[in-house]
Amino acid sequence: MHKAGLLGLCDRAWNSVRMASSGMTRRDPLANKVALVTASTDGIGFAIARRLAQEGAHVVVSSRKQQNVDQAVATLQGEGLSVTGTVCHVGKAEDRERLVATAVKLHGGIDILVSNAAVNPFFGSLMDITEEVWDKTLDINVKAPALMTKAVVPEMEKRGYGE
Repeated sequence: MHKAGLLGLCDRAWNSVRMASSGMTRRDPLANKVALVTASTDGIGFAIARRLAQEGAHVVVSSRKQQNVDQAVATLQGEGLSVTGTVCHVGKAEDRERLVATAVKLHGGIDILVSNAAVNPFFGSLMDITEEVWDKTLDINVKAPALMTKAVVPEMEKRGYGE
């Protein structure tokens, strides 16, 4: 995907969010769209998944723990929303691949990616951070979202995005 295509995609997504939060949307503006949301079984990720589903998207939630996925899916499906889920530790290639494959298998593609997963494993002086903590932080907060995007963009391009 070239830079202009990515920026255009971001602009369209932002306009949808802006319109949705102002109440100026048509019914189900995300109908037939498929959204992946990482770390989405509680907190902000769960709220994002819920809102995307309320706007009509088919949402695939994920978490590192199956019980969290099951609980989030049950809650959102109980609200009448189109939600499925799978385990995904974004730091593991096989989990990222499974998340993408799940969305493609169940819903035929991917339109939206929300990389919500992040860690903050250290509190204190910058001078006291170990290399191991830096590695974990960079792996989950920087590398994983980039690799998740790399895995998802080809699926988005198949649906006409990023041209």
